[in-house]
Amino acid sequence: MWLKNCWYVVAWDHELLGDTLLARTILSEALVVYRRGDGQPVALEDRCPHRQAPLSMGRREGDAIRCMYHGLRFEPDGRCAEIPGQPQIPSKMCARSYPVVEQGRWVWVWMGDPARADVSAIPSAPPLKHPQWRYRPGYMRYEADYLLICDNLLDFSHLSYVHERTLGGSPNIAEVRPTVERIANGLAVTRHVDNTVPAPYHQRLGNFSGPVDRRFAYEFLLPGILLLHARVKPAGQAEDDTAGALQFESCQALTPETETTTHYFFMQAHAFRQDDATITESIYQSLCTAFEEDRRVIEAQQRVLASASPREMQVIVADQALIQFRRLVAQRVQAEQDAPA
Repeated sequence: MWLKNCWYVVAWDHELLGDTLLARTILSEALVVYRRGDGQPVALEDRCPHRQAPLSMGRREGDAIRCMYHGLRFEPDGRCAEIPGQPQIPSKMCARSYPVVEQGRWVWVWMGDPARADVSAIPSAPPLKHPQWRYRPGYMRYEADYLLICDNLLDFSHLSYVHERTLGGSPNIAEVRPTVERIANGLAVTRHVDNTVPAPYHQRLGNFSGPVDRRFAYEFLLPGILLLHARVKPAGQAEDDTAGALQFESCQALTPETETTTHYFFMQAHAFRQDDATITESIYQSLCTAFEEDRRVIEAQQRVLASASPREMQVIVADQALIQFRRLVAQRVQAEQDAPA
């Protein structure tokens, strides 16, 4: 159920500093990711074609990687440039290279046909580098199928219960049906929760004295990218009145590592009290706490699904968005499989 011909987030920009050789598995394929001297990212198969030793255990030499098992040297395009003691280099002595692009603060890799890698298809995530927004970048690894995490993000009704003491605070969120629309390459989901109690997380940041109106509006794009705008403001306040409002932008990316493990890149940015670093840190810590709540449930769900007696999942109304997204993924995967070689 994996799409190959699309862009996946493989790293944050700060993970590729200096001579770092980052080993990261994507779609069960081991990669080594690093930067050339000019700062451009490189992604190669993380195995020397000679005896299959990981290139990530090697050494940077300029823009190349030296395998530290038998000394073969590989250029950024995967070509072997040197075999110690052997002037002739066989044409098959090369490591697969992958199209890779840095955009915003994410490094994206194309796992399919290199000829189809279209940089314009990378989802735009302006808050990642916009000076108006402050945030601390985050990463988690889940012991779960990435589609289970997609399900979680496509149905915010779970905020009422999984995050009762953090991001939720009220059953009202689960009681409101969202609007779900098909858009190019994914879904748009909006949910308005009016006259509700503020979440504990928002109460600490905004000091609300009464009920609030909450707005969630996000795009969820293939292969698993969430671009969210969230707002909390005093209940009944005019739509265009932002006095006392908390506004957030969130960018989250799910990248399958294997069939049962997932890389989760995330951030939650704020446009209020930008000069207060403690606010940025508080938001980050609150988000990590909430995502640990998600991970505990989803990893337990994965264990149940992997048990000897699995059961078919039953459907409720709140599943509308996740069912549509899973259908879209299946359609795109099938189209790739049916395409002529």
